[in-house]
Amino acid sequence: MTWLLILVVLVVLVVVVLAAAAKSRTASSGDVGFPYEPARFLFSAAERSFLGVLDQAVGPEYRVFGKVRLADLAKVKGGLNKSARQGALNRVAAKHLDFVVCRSSDLSVVCAFEINDRSHASQRAQDRDELVAQVCRTIGLPLVAMPAKQAYSVLEVRKQFLTAVSPAPVVAQVGS
Repeated sequence: MTWLLILVVLVVLVVVVLAAAAKSRTASSGDVGFPYEPARFLFSAAERSFLGVLDQAVGPEYRVFGKVRLADLAKVKGGLNKSARQGALNRVAAKHLDFVVCRSSDLSVVCAFEINDRSHASQRAQDRDELVAQVCRTIGLPLVAMPAKQAYSVLEVRKQFLTAVSPAPVVAQVGS
């Protein structure tokens, strides 16, 4: 009977120690369950205002998409080693463009828009903006940076869009 009591105490002790160890591992690994809640809005007030104007400005031959990941627009070139490839991907993976304009007919990307509000004033945000602009230049994607405003003019936004997507004028060389 004594050995049975000792065995029960040992089993209980082992279970308590294992449970405490599991709890300790969970707490130290930062596992907090599933820590998500719904975002309140997809777009800021300035972005919502601009989206309506941009839809009108580009017309029915184009579609506007919001919050498009830069990594979905710019692929990492082949020929890089694994480390360089992952580093290049990491630089663009968590960045997005506010709006991307695509042709309605085939959804090919023709232009991107960024709305710059006060949050773009910090050095970190400016570094991010420069990286995004450099990637867009590299892949040949026109990028229009618009200051955040209370209201936007459809005509002004259309002018910015057409200027961005118009091919560069060919410069004739004299004496050729």
